[in-house]
Amino acid sequence: MGGDGHGKVPLPDLKQWKVEGTPLEFTQQRLAARGLKDPWARNEAWRYMGGFSRAVTLSEVVFRGFKWGFAAFAVALAVEYAVFPPKKGDH
Repeated sequence: MGGDGHGKVPLPDLKQWKVEGTPLEFTQQRLAARGLKDPWARNEAWRYMGGFSRAVTLSEVVFRGFKWGFAAFAVALAVEYAVFPPKKGDH
């Protein structure tokens, strides 16, 4: 059942995420002015680094999956016309 080590996910090193240079740095400065500190800020810093920090454009949202969706539509249309051809003269 457990304890054999299979299926363990390798976790990244915590120290690779830095608060400096992210919007969390501003939050840390405001908390420090009040004598407070957010100990979990480094756990959220990954959101602002690497591939996660890139802004998503409107065209990416609208056209994501468009080519596969259009291909599926074309195949479905071809199958429909092949299996159920339109009748001539009927309205």
